[in-house]
Order: sequence, then C-alpha cells, then structure tokens
Amino acid sequence: MSPREIKPGVYWIGVNDRTTDLFEGLWPISQEGVSYNSYLVMGEKKAVIDLAKSSTADEYFSQLEEITDISQIDYVVVNHMEPDHSGLLRTFRRLAPRAVILGSAKTQEMLSGFFSIEDRVRAVADGETLPLGQQSLRFFSTPFVHWPETIMTYETSQRILFSCDGFGGYGTISGGIYDDECGHLGFYEREALRYYSNIVANYSSRVLDALAKLAAIPIDIVAPSHGLIWRRDPQCIIQLYKKWAEYASNKREPGITLVYGSMYGHTEKMMNAVAQGISQTGIPLEIFDAARTHVSYILPSLWSKEAVMIGAPTYEVKLFPPVADVLEMAVDKRIQGRKAAYFGSYGWSGGALKELKKIIEPAKWELWGDFVFRGSPTREDLRRGEEFGKNFAKFIQKSD
Repeated sequence: MSPREIKPGVYWIGVNDRTTDLFEGLWPISQEGVSYNSYLVMGEKKAVIDLAKSSTADEYFSQLEEITDISQIDYVVVNHMEPDHSGLLRTFRRLAPRAVILGSAKTQEMLSGFFSIEDRVRAVADGETLPLGQQSLRFFSTPFVHWPETIMTYETSQRILFSCDGFGGYGTISGGIYDDECGHLGFYEREALRYYSNIVANYSSRVLDALAKLAAIPIDIVAPSHGLIWRRDPQCIIQLYKKWAEYASNKREPGITLVYGSMYGHTEKMMNAVAQGISQTGIPLEIFDAARTHVSYILPSLWSKEAVMIGAPTYEVKLFPPVADVLEMAVDKRIQGRKAAYFGSYGWSGGALKELKKIIEPAKWELWGDFVFRGSPTREDLRRGEEFGKNFAKFIQKSD
C-alpha cells in the first residue's frame, strides 16, 4: 500500500503482514493477518512515531522515501519496545543517524539490551510537549498497555492520538485505512476484542488508568499501531476498550461459553443435550471444541461472558487435556469470578472434576454443579443433561 496523508502534514506509513502465522509466536493470525502502523509528522522538524517489524524493511522504507529524505528525520518516537514496533530501529539509525530516539525512561534502559543503542536517546516525561513547528507532540505515560515502558503520543494541533497497542486489533488493512472506509467494520471490532483478550486483558486496570488520563483530551482521530484508524467515530473503539476493561471487575455480558472436548463422541452427545437445554432459556450461548479451536478464539467469549459450561471426559484420571489447557490459559489471563458448571463421561475411574476444581480455584470461579456419567450416555442421561443445562442457564439469568 502507499502512504496516506491522514491530516495536513501527518502521514500513515503502514505495512500489512499476511505471512506471519503466529502473532507473538503464540496467537494465530494466518487467516486474519495484522498491520503495523507507523506515522510521520512533517513540521519544521520531522518525527516518525513507531516503526514496524524487521521483516518489513523494504516496503516500509520505500514508503517513507516517497514522502521525505529519511536522513533528514529529526526524531523517532518509540511508543513501545516490542519488536513488531521497534524491529527496524537499527536500520533506521543507519539511514537517519542524526535522529534522536524518544521514549520513556524504561525505553531508554531497554534500548541498550534490545539493540545496543545508547547514544542520541532521550527520555520524555509524562505530559511533556515537543514542538515540531506547525505541530506539537505531547507524550503520555501509559505503562502496561501493554509493557511497562509504553507511552502514547498526541498531536495537539490536529488532535490525533497515536495510541500504540491501545485501541488496536488483529486484521490486515484491506485498502481503506479508516473506519469510515471499511465495509466490514464488525470484523475489525471482533478482531480488536480477540486482540484485547489475548494481549491486553491481563492489564485491564492499567487500561482504565490510561483512559482516565486521556479523558480530558479532545481526540478527533485514534491512530493505533495495529488495525484501522478511527476518524468517523473515534469514541467507538475507545468505549469498546473501556467496556472490555471493565469486564475484569464483574461488568460482563449475560451469556454462557460452552467449552468442551470429546474423545469418542460420548461427551459430545451430552454437550448437544446440555446446549439444547441452555438454548431453551434464550440466554446467549457460544460453543467451542477445545481440541479443534485455538484458545485465542475462545478467550474473547470467556472474557466477555458471565458463565462457563465445561464439558470434558476423564483422561488418565485427569481432565481431558485440551479443555484443561483452555482453562489454565483463562486463569493466566485473569478471567476471574465466573460462574461455572461441569459435565463429562468417565470409563473406569473419575478424576476430571477434581482437577477442574484445582485449576479454577485461583480464579475464584463458582462451581454451580456437575453431572457425570459412565461411558455412552443413555436416553435418561441425555434428558438429565438437558435439564442440567436449562437449570444452569436459569441460575445465570437469576444472578443477572
């Protein structure tokens, strides 16, 4: 894609990544891709805000050269040190040797360890303003959104917030870079929630701190490091992030996430009966096969919904491993205080329920009930499973 002028003297220089399979080496993006958004502010002084992943060097620098002589750039603002933002710093330093690298005090410390860069680096203070001529940049400390050194940068004259990972999401940019140019906004909103639950959710209290700090600032454009630029309705993505951050403190959507696994189809038969019972109440329900769905796609539902129905057989006197893995990740991501129920089959011995209780105990999940059966479910078992699902759903509805 070509660079775009998003406001007079302010340019988007973005690179789409459609070849990386795993974001952070963990979260699948082979179908969705991701964009790395960098920005150039052209005043009497020139500043680049964030860079991109090192593998994008040719495309990235070709775009930058369309607008300006790279050697004449005065500043590079490092909002965040993660290599998908800073990976081009060594190359940039060679091409623009006079440029001063700006970032937080922790960024200054980390630059030495990541890139052995120590000269022409300056730490900026929270609230500090840097005049560039026609434009000025103001810096806001936003630690743990989502690393401890992270800042956001605000262009004061045209009210553009360069928000780094904050307000970002998965998904390559398909031609249009703005929310009002996008014909499938729902895709980007879903991928922003997946990104939030995968990457940022652990630090939701810090997200709320950042939102409180930014509340008094007029924002006409939200320009994150990943995903769409929000100019028609910048408050849309801001309010979505606020809502998602508040899920960490018991303000969640009514609904049930059903996570199950099945070795030979017995637990799956029961899952269908349980799901039928839940659905009869009208409560929203999402179903995931833990053995066939990456946890990245399950976390958004677990993060946003109030309740979890868990279906898994006993496997070697423990919980079926794919389901156990999902629950352990949920606990690691601080998905706390959920209401839960369990069903599952066993052969010669139980044990799944005992391990389930051990896994969810640190996250303070409330286990409403359990339903265990041996081997293949009978018609009576399936009838009871349907009632089990219906009663759990009614319990959730009453709790809300």
